[in-house]
Amino acid sequence: MDAKSTIESGKAILGIEFGSTRIKAILIDEDNTPIAQGSHTWENQLVDGLWTYSIDTIWNGLQDCYANLRSDVNTKYGVEIKKLGAIGFSAMMHGYMAFNAKEEILVPFRTWRNTNTSQAAAELSKLFNFNIPLRWSISHLYQAILNGEEHVKDINYITTLAGYIHWQVTGQKVLGIGDASGMLPIDPKTKNYDAKMVEEFDKLITPKGFSWKLSDILPTVLNAGENAGILTAEGAKKLDISGNLQAGIPVCPPEGDAGTGMVATNSVKQRTGNVSAGTSSFSMIVLEKNLSKPYEMIDIVTTPDGSPVAMVHCNNCTSEINAWVNIFKQYQELMGFPVNMNEIYTKLFNAALEGQADCGGLISYNYVSGEPVTGLADGRPLFVRAANDKFDLANFMRTQLYAAIGVLKIGNDILFKEEKINVDRITGHGGYFTTKGVGQRFLAAALNSPISVMETAGEGGAWGIALLASYLINKSSNQELSDYLETKVFAGNTGIEIKPTKEDVEGFNAYIEQYKKGLAIEKAAVEYKVAK
Repeated sequence: MDAKSTIESGKAILGIEFGSTRIKAILIDEDNTPIAQGSHTWENQLVDGLWTYSIDTIWNGLQDCYANLRSDVNTKYGVEIKKLGAIGFSAMMHGYMAFNAKEEILVPFRTWRNTNTSQAAAELSKLFNFNIPLRWSISHLYQAILNGEEHVKDINYITTLAGYIHWQVTGQKVLGIGDASGMLPIDPKTKNYDAKMVEEFDKLITPKGFSWKLSDILPTVLNAGENAGILTAEGAKKLDISGNLQAGIPVCPPEGDAGTGMVATNSVKQRTGNVSAGTSSFSMIVLEKNLSKPYEMIDIVTTPDGSPVAMVHCNNCTSEINAWVNIFKQYQELMGFPVNMNEIYTKLFNAALEGQADCGGLISYNYVSGEPVTGLADGRPLFVRAANDKFDLANFMRTQLYAAIGVLKIGNDILFKEEKINVDRITGHGGYFTTKGVGQRFLAAALNSPISVMETAGEGGAWGIALLASYLINKSSNQELSDYLETKVFAGNTGIEIKPTKEDVEGFNAYIEQYKKGLAIEKAAVEYKVAK
């Protein structure tokens, strides 16, 4: 069936993901191939010291993204979307959305980017003997309790952004297990919230006298492929303001961007992993066994079908590269040269390949915001060099590219060197890998592991959640998600692989040692920024 017929017959599948800077929609056919897309650009706002997106911004963004998709479908195929085979929603993980019994949001959505939860995260990590990151929903909830915030007594439901959208369009208070694992730790045996931790939390807050228990206000946990409800008539109107989309469409469990990244790179099996590198970065390594102990810089989450995953999450990645590339763009404009941003990026990235393996002594800190892995609550981008370092364009660009994955390396060194984790395949995706062979080569050196990049990985999380929606309606009886991806989506395609070279690995190791020593400079800069 061609794409037009697939859409007309209502068999196309829709995936929508809310990223930090863009909402993206992808329509796929029965072969799981993208056939249309739409997008909406947005930015978070700093309100009363906390990063947020307003409810109006969320719905306006979703509706504009879907309208953009409809326009793409109309332009390409001359048809209207009226029915779909299935839909999936995903979004940036973690954060805090709290509602009262009237379904009114009690405080503005607190995103993953907020780092005001250090006291709560530390106390809960000790209580649970499990690393609880700053950005997890339980940290936000407990910090609100510690702060004595008035709204807490009125909580009826808390969820993530993906869970909120799903709830509003289906009426179901559910969450995919991967996204749920960023709210509260998951027990790998029961594939539900850890019952002991729920009990411990309830005991901890008993003196506060709230009318609710933790299990009362959390979403129900679902595995990939489980029934998560259907699009209601009201939900259809919220998504498609034109009124063409019909109700009754199956909707898969809502997931987080980490889970959809795993799906989009075929990295849900044990001994596989992926690295997402864009505005922020994170690595996901699917574990064969639990780690020997908790680590503050390693989060334990799950795949969309419930396998434990070691996650190293870094708040900063390519933003500082983009800032420097913009300086080169301004120079070209100043000199009267025509500007082609793709060409600028490609040439500068390739120039980095000519740099010394250790960047000639140059060091860069790309901390636009704080970086929990290295203990920085705030950030200040820095470029550092000694007078006798080899300061040229190649080394300068190389240190910018190294810095983008430097924190990621620090976290993953624990997994590979201390925990002796074995991985058969790591797949990279995101803007860092757009220039072929450059970011991929440097990540291979950083992790001392072969790195694969697939052409399809560029479709990102929106494609990943569309695949989870496809799995919901197309899986065979008892077919596991990993098998569905392997046989029905990727068909053995593992992408193009680059192996690390001895010179690059030794160079990156030398760079990261200097980087770690220089963190004192970054800390001093942050302290000066605060004092000023």
